[in-house]
Amino acid sequence: ATAATMGAIALPEMRKYKYDLSLSTASIAAGGVLGVLIPPSVIFIVYGMSTEQSIGRLFMAGIIPGILLAFLYIIAIMMMTARNRELAPAGPKASWKERFLALKGGLGEALIIFCLSVGGLFAGWFTPTEAGAVGAGGILVMALVEKRLNWSKIKDSLLDTTRTTGMIMLLIASAVVFGRFMAVSRIPFELASLTGALPWPPFAIMVIIFAIYLVLGCFIDALALILLTIPIFYPVVVNTLGYDPIWFGVVSVLIVAMGVITPPVGMNVYIVKGVARDVPLETIFKGIWPFLLSIIVCLLLLLLFPSIATMLPDLISGMKS
Repeated sequence: ATAATMGAIALPEMRKYKYDLSLSTASIAAGGVLGVLIPPSVIFIVYGMSTEQSIGRLFMAGIIPGILLAFLYIIAIMMMTARNRELAPAGPKASWKERFLALKGGLGEALIIFCLSVGGLFAGWFTPTEAGAVGAGGILVMALVEKRLNWSKIKDSLLDTTRTTGMIMLLIASAVVFGRFMAVSRIPFELASLTGALPWPPFAIMVIIFAIYLVLGCFIDALALILLTIPIFYPVVVNTLGYDPIWFGVVSVLIVAMGVITPPVGMNVYIVKGVARDVPLETIFKGIWPFLLSIIVCLLLLLLFPSIATMLPDLISGMKS
């Protein structure tokens, strides 16, 4: 959903300013991983329900790693554009007054929708899917009240939404079918059991688990992969190796989310391809590699410094007590 939404909004603007197609499409696809880490996250909810961990703590644990990954993305883009400025040409300069005027146009409406959907989600009024529907409904009401919509625009919006939703659902259905095949063949279970029996130090076993998640994530939907592997890996990582369950939730969610931009499946890449139909698929995959490297660096930092994930939930819990 993140890749589809940002693809429709951001890609036309980047094309307007002549950004490199590989960089612009890949950045949108990779940005979808941030949507999995920074709450609300459906995958965190599934992990929390599967392991009986606090979903609120998981949400808080994903915030700092999500911000860290965003900074790593920024560094990767800065390094690429420093070597080749043609990748992202400088746009026209704007004064601070012009910038504030640009914010004035829709900042209030955006804040209202954000508070309504995200606030209602954290208050427990509705689920993440319902929060998205409430946000979309609020935007529709605002557009009608401010008379920004006519029947022609409504028709175009419905057609675009139908095309994008149909494409995403077809990809998800294919991933679910393949995930069912993997479950029946017991490949994930055998790999997990073999890993748990290895007489290696905890750090080495965690690297092997990361590698298994990375390989399986190339072919299996993120939610299906969490449901298939967490019941097996969780006791090994938490009970045997002694790692924090909240920390493991963050790293496992991050690495399965990595699969949505990893060849050969890379669901987010195909979603962006559906939005930018004239951009070859190999062009998008070509630009993905710097962002994949950023995710790997983030995973290594989480492995070396687990407090990156556990610091905020522990701090909030300490304040409450």
